[in-house]
Amino acid sequence: MANYEHLAILQAGAIAWVEWRRKNPQVEPDFSLANLVTAKLTQVDLSGANLIGCDLSGANLEDALMNEANLIGTNLSESNLRKADLGGAKLHRANLSFANLVSANLIAADLSGANLYEAELIAAYLYQANLYKANLTQVHLSHGYLLRANLSEAYLNKADLRWTNLMGANLSGANLINARLSNANLRGANLAGANFRGVKDLFVQQVQVAKNWQSAEYDEDFYTRLEISSHC
Repeated sequence: MANYEHLAILQAGAIAWVEWRRKNPQVEPDFSLANLVTAKLTQVDLSGANLIGCDLSGANLEDALMNEANLIGTNLSESNLRKADLGGAKLHRANLSFANLVSANLIAADLSGANLYEAELIAAYLYQANLYKANLTQVHLSHGYLLRANLSEAYLNKADLRWTNLMGANLSGANLINARLSNANLRGANLAGANFRGVKDLFVQQVQVAKNWQSAEYDEDFYTRLEISSHC
């Protein structure tokens, strides 16, 4: 359960919260299971905070500092996290559906099993982020930075990955059916068992600089262009 003193200070306003954090730098704020639906928390410092199971749906967290925060199972659906710092945050099984994460920092964040359905992640930083089995269906990730990210077994069907940097990313077993990948950088990415069926803007040159591209699934016409058998 949330610490009611911490919650009261946070709800008292930005000045009170900043002062409390300045005086208590070693204290981990506890907002576990708190109801912060539609809260106005722009630029708030929640770094290292315990937000497990907290309901932040519809909250305004633009430019918030949430690095290393514990957000396991947290509801952030439809929240505004534009330019928020979530570096190293624990977001396992968090609900980020329809959230605005444009230009957010998610470097090394754990998003395994998270729900990012139709989230806005344009130009977001996801270097070495863990997105194992995450739901990224219809996500907007164009110009995103996913170098060495773990996307194994992730659901990326109908995802917008145009101009995305996926160098060295792990896409093994990922579902990319009907995704958009024009100008995506797949150099060194692991494509073992990835499903690219229905992808219309994928080029041979993109795929052949990746690893294990031979064992991925493609449309029949793309197999022809790759000059390999669809039954290999």
